[in-house]
Amino acid sequence: MRVAPLLLPIIAFAALAGAVLSIGVLPGDAWLRDLVQAHTGPALVAVMHWINYAGNWRVLVPAAPLLLLFPRARRHWWVWLTVIVAAPVFESLLKPVIGRPRPESAAFGFPSGHATAAAAYFGALIYAAADLRPAARRIVRGAAACLIVLVALARIVLHAHWPSDVLGGIALGLACAAAGALISSPTARSRAGSTSPEPPSRDAPSRTPPVRG
Repeated sequence: MRVAPLLLPIIAFAALAGAVLSIGVLPGDAWLRDLVQAHTGPALVAVMHWINYAGNWRVLVPAAPLLLLFPRARRHWWVWLTVIVAAPVFESLLKPVIGRPRPESAAFGFPSGHATAAAAYFGALIYAAADLRPAARRIVRGAAACLIVLVALARIVLHAHWPSDVLGGIALGLACAAAGALISSPTARSRAGSTSPEPPSRDAPSRTPPVRG
């Protein structure tokens, strides 16, 4: 597996975090938030309250064993369970370091915890879906990507985050999922195995001289 899928979300998160640390509320944050909320009604808010659960780590961590229904995830189950647990831990550690408040609260908001957890979980599902037939794979991956976007949108609709908060959460969650995919990939395992010396072949000639007499 190429390293680029891991590097891209890490670079995106680092760029966003650096901009937030230096600027605070980013240009376009308030405009995009106002635009989303201007097209929000009671029915949409009610739907988004339910979608919000798809980014709650209290829901996703207990649901992590469902990923093991896929052979690709089951072969390295410890990697994927670690990814799902580690993503919200990283997010909670980074929030006080970056220290940007939410739009309507003094609580820290970057990166969004819901967006991080959703991107990690459904990013893992996108990887695991490679075991499926092409049609089913496209459906599962498309649904997983839509849920990541919907959870991010829900956090804005529900007045919980700036848009850059949810973008940072998506980048962080996808970086966690990409790290899991890289560790689980056959290429990574073959490179690790190539560093250990190979046992001598049984057919190789012996270097010990024959005993005479």
